[in-house]
Amino acid sequence: MGSSSGQSSGSYDLSFKILLIGDSGAGKSSLLVSLISASAEDLAPTIGVDFKIKFLTVGGKRLKLTIWDTVYDVTRRETFTNLSTVWAKEVELYSTNRDCVKMLVGNKVDRDSERAVSREEGMDLAKDLGCMFLECSAKTRKKRGAML
Repeated sequence: MGSSSGQSSGSYDLSFKILLIGDSGAGKSSLLVSLISASAEDLAPTIGVDFKIKFLTVGGKRLKLTIWDTVYDVTRRETFTNLSTVWAKEVELYSTNRDCVKMLVGNKVDRDSERAVSREEGMDLAKDLGCMFLECSAKTRKKRGAML
């Protein structure tokens, strides 16, 4: 069901839950694997829900990230459209923490010639939803951020 980043699960100072939501095939699992390991492999679509755990140290504090895999694909407009019509509403409906930090992530920027959603559109939606914004490629580990 879940797996660890390979570090000892001993004690930690802070724990965070990270939810990756979006359409099937948008690259959520690939982003997750890219974060947890140095690998950037092509994965089959996830059936159901999976999660992974990563431990890291920031500013002398040991953090535990629980990252759930239940993002939009910059090459598929419908995954972007569904963020505002489906997924953002789900987060608002089921979130138990109204102060949670939200980030809109556009994946697959390594396929720029196939792009169907512009960076500006992503930034505009992130602003409308009150989210931070990041574009990346789980495959190449390239990222371009904009904190809104």
